[in-house]
Amino acid sequence: MTHRGVRSAAPDPSDGAGGADGTHGATARRLLVATRSRHKLRELRELLAVPADVELLDPDDVGIDGEPEETGATFETNAAIKARYYAARAGLPTLADDSGLEVDALGGGPGVFTRRYSGPDATDESNNAKLLRELAGLPAERRGARYVCVLALALPGEAGPRGGLRLVYRRGTCRGRIATAAKGDGGFGYDPIFEPWSEPPGGHTLGQWSAAQKHAISHRSRAAARMRPTLRDLGL
Repeated sequence: MTHRGVRSAAPDPSDGAGGADGTHGATARRLLVATRSRHKLRELRELLAVPADVELLDPDDVGIDGEPEETGATFETNAAIKARYYAARAGLPTLADDSGLEVDALGGGPGVFTRRYSGPDATDESNNAKLLRELAGLPAERRGARYVCVLALALPGEAGPRGGLRLVYRRGTCRGRIATAAKGDGGFGYDPIFEPWSEPPGGHTLGQWSAAQKHAISHRSRAAARMRPTLRDLGL
């Protein structure tokens, strides 16, 4: 589905930083976001707080039909693949994200396989059920996990250190633990089994939090907060 002239709204602050700096020179008042997900586009629109006179576009808006294969072993690599792919075809500053869940007891898994953890036809429910099985019997102190989001901004016309498009990365995390059972029907993905660190073991999951509460601490909101100054420096 095509989303024309999407405008942005409000943000949230956070912890930490990442990636390259010193970007400049872009004059376009349009920002391409490398997703066709209406949910993700709406969420980034709220978190990035792009000024009202800047158009936030998706690939359909600029006539790009295909999509790249996400073959990277890290969130950074997959975000870069998407940002470069769309920026090279559209000639516009392009923002891509890659995100997922890292569980301590699984050595950081499912990681880049977060969406297809339970197989090629995975659903949120099947992924959650598999993760609960994998952690069955583990005490709260061994159920630590974190959501991770990496944003990559590709800048046409600016060369990176290896000669390709210049990329700026920003990373955000949200620490917590995996619950022993699903609770709540809010959010999506692993939210019904993810207890934020501020909750006691057995407390509320993100599936029981409001959207506003989740945005205040989410991995994507934290990455977006770190990306906002770079976008402002570019006039976006």
